[in-house]
Amino acid sequence: MNGPGSISEQQRPLHVLNRLAFGPRPGDVDRVRQIGAERYIHDQLHPESEVPIPDSLRRKIASYRTLRMSPLELFREFQLPVMQVRRRDKGAGGDLLKSDLKDARIRQRVVMLEAIEARVARAIEGPRQLQEVLTAFWFNHFNVFRGKGLDNIWTGSFEEIAIRPHTMGKFRALLGATAKHPAMLFYLDNWMNTDPGSPRAKGKFQGINENYAREVMELHTLGVNGGYTQADVIALAHVLTGWGIARENPNIMMREALRGQFARFDHPFARRNPNRMPPPSPSLFYFDSERHDFSSKVFLGQTIKGAGISEGEAALDILARHPSTASHLSFELARYFVCDNPPVSLTAPMTARYLATDGDIREVLAVMFAAPEFWDRRYYRAKFKSPYEYVISCARAAGGEIRNYRPLYGTMQLLGQPLYGCPTPNGYSNTEDAWLNPDGMVMRLSFATAFGNGNLPLERPPFEEEAGEYRTMRRGAGAMNGKFNSPDRQRPDIPHTGPRMKPPSALSLSSTLGPGALGATTTNAIESAPPRLRAAMILGSPEFMLR
Repeated sequence: MNGPGSISEQQRPLHVLNRLAFGPRPGDVDRVRQIGAERYIHDQLHPESEVPIPDSLRRKIASYRTLRMSPLELFREFQLPVMQVRRRDKGAGGDLLKSDLKDARIRQRVVMLEAIEARVARAIEGPRQLQEVLTAFWFNHFNVFRGKGLDNIWTGSFEEIAIRPHTMGKFRALLGATAKHPAMLFYLDNWMNTDPGSPRAKGKFQGINENYAREVMELHTLGVNGGYTQADVIALAHVLTGWGIARENPNIMMREALRGQFARFDHPFARRNPNRMPPPSPSLFYFDSERHDFSSKVFLGQTIKGAGISEGEAALDILARHPSTASHLSFELARYFVCDNPPVSLTAPMTARYLATDGDIREVLAVMFAAPEFWDRRYYRAKFKSPYEYVISCARAAGGEIRNYRPLYGTMQLLGQPLYGCPTPNGYSNTEDAWLNPDGMVMRLSFATAFGNGNLPLERPPFEEEAGEYRTMRRGAGAMNGKFNSPDRQRPDIPHTGPRMKPPSALSLSSTLGPGALGATTTNAIESAPPRLRAAMILGSPEFMLR
């Protein structure tokens, strides 16, 4: 690690904090310097035993109750009321329908709001930083879009259930969890994937849907040049027929729920007709054998005999253990953690370790963090921060208490990276060419100025009318007072009444980043500027845009 091309000892603490974490908080650089970068990496790779979570953060996350809800619970509490309004007011006047539907939709927004705020809170305040970085990385890798139908209530659950528990485990477990979550099934349409000759091939379920089969190979596992063909896409789509959401068709599930079939999970309808599908599991994953193609298939050169749900499991096994998957994932990890175009000398050992450990993500990460390339001075500050990384790193460097996260994720929206808001399955890019542009830099400097001057209301509750509405949403259905201001539309530069936040001091920010973090040109410019502008200049400096 300390070869002739390695970064200096002074640079190592900030380097690991910029790569394994979303930048330093006050005191982090000194702590890493004391325990050593290698110990910090070890602790972050083993957070369950080495990095306790503060009680204050545990309480904050526990207050977001929708994070603890299953997909079925989320559907029943937040989607059924919307449908009930539509059904109840079907014959009523248009104004009444619009008013009631608006109330139900507003209440539904709490699910996404809590998912966003929990993600931001953990990223800023959480000591298990590598886990937070990997949660963001893997969610982006297995991207789903909150704006597509039912994913507005299931996206947070997808991250909490399918992504977060598997960030450093076996990749096969992560792949399987994402494949079966209703957010993915709905987003990439596999819930409609049906053998055309099956008994239930009707309506939306009339044929093969290749969307998930294609993306799981191109993006999630093998990579675009991973050696598969269109015939493999078709074969995998046939393998995954019947993998869907409980009650077969969400529209049917909704209608039966409205007729009272979900009043109890052991509902009388199921007892009267034992041939009907069983009550849904909390996960909402359901394999419908009456929509499955039971013929044998040839997938990536291997024969998969018709056997039902086990065919899909076998196909995921093949994908997770494929050499192309090992290579593709190693490249993606190295591109995120090291540089935009990682060398083969780095990715080859990572690929070998993946194959030797049956896809153990923690082991692959350990090889990468120990590699000479990770410490090479050519790759020091070689990554340009995405909007998400930039905003989170500003909040971490400032170190103040945050009670209102809306200006932060509102800024991410304005910078082009709304949380859970990427509509395409390839997720957001993490390379410099995607984010370094004049408009983005102007917006970043505007944010840095507002933050550095204390013009963001981060230390007090959200605006009064929104706080009241948020309490109503979390309490349950009811009258909505005031106008809801979507988190996507929150602007950091809107003037606010009430107390200002305490602005970060330039001295504190410089101490947080550590000696040598800012170049001579930047340091001279800051020292010659008026004191009130210095904090903003640090947050808007070229050095702070890099990690």
